[in-house]
Amino acid sequence: MSHNVIHKAVFPVAGLGTRFLPATKAAPKEMLPVVDKPLIQYAVEEAYSAGVRHMIFVTGRSKRAIEDHFDTAYELENELEAAHKDELLALVRSVQPDDMVCAYVRQNRMLGLGHAVLCAEPLVGKEPFAVLLADDLMINQGPSILSQMVDAHTKQGRSVLAVQEVPLDQVRRYGIVAGEPAGKQLIRVEQIVEKPSPEVAPSRMGVAGRYILTPGIFDEIRNQPTGVGGEIQLTDAIARLMQREAVYAFQYQGKRYDCGSKEGFLEATVELALQHPQVGASFRDYLKGLSL
Repeated sequence: MSHNVIHKAVFPVAGLGTRFLPATKAAPKEMLPVVDKPLIQYAVEEAYSAGVRHMIFVTGRSKRAIEDHFDTAYELENELEAAHKDELLALVRSVQPDDMVCAYVRQNRMLGLGHAVLCAEPLVGKEPFAVLLADDLMINQGPSILSQMVDAHTKQGRSVLAVQEVPLDQVRRYGIVAGEPAGKQLIRVEQIVEKPSPEVAPSRMGVAGRYILTPGIFDEIRNQPTGVGGEIQLTDAIARLMQREAVYAFQYQGKRYDCGSKEGFLEATVELALQHPQVGASFRDYLKGLSL
């Protein structure tokens, strides 16, 4: 097995989704639909398109709907089959292709993204892996963002972080990286800071919700103290990892919607609805008729 091939992806989905209350009081925020697919499905489809076949979900209480979504719905399939609704049946079955494996592990305490990633260590093992945050809905007309990152990782053999330039007044919302160019779209990271103030931010290159990490990250997470917000920050672990192996930032091609915010979620819903093959044209006509 090649050590540069990405077989597994980790999806930290244990968060409480407080920014979307009361919608997330009993439903996982990752199951909020953008047009007709939940956020988590967009992320899983992105991983699948990049060649990943083993999906690892780090869940918490009240997240059972995610497991059900990627399980076989026998009653629903039987009803669709009996009604000869073949297109809908194929759509339901496509949620989990036959060659895709789903596994679940609990994060029993909300101790941060770094801790969530560490919870997946027994299922990941000693191989590089991807991390996808479903809050970040990332779309590209060509190769998916994770596919682009897998190609970069295959060439470098090191950890790769998705980054984009963000407005100065928003740097305090991101992990910010700085470094030297290392090829097309690549930066060799020399500094990474979690949610700095604009006055001390080393750049405006913010880490988006896609990572490819080497297994050495687990030791760094396990041995680090808590950071910003009293949480075990993945950014801090990456900074420690940089002391013994190279880490690269990748300026991806595509668009990111911050669906962890109401504004980003609404933007994604409108823009993807306009692109939808079934409702796009009529929805566009509807928007044109609004008095804005």
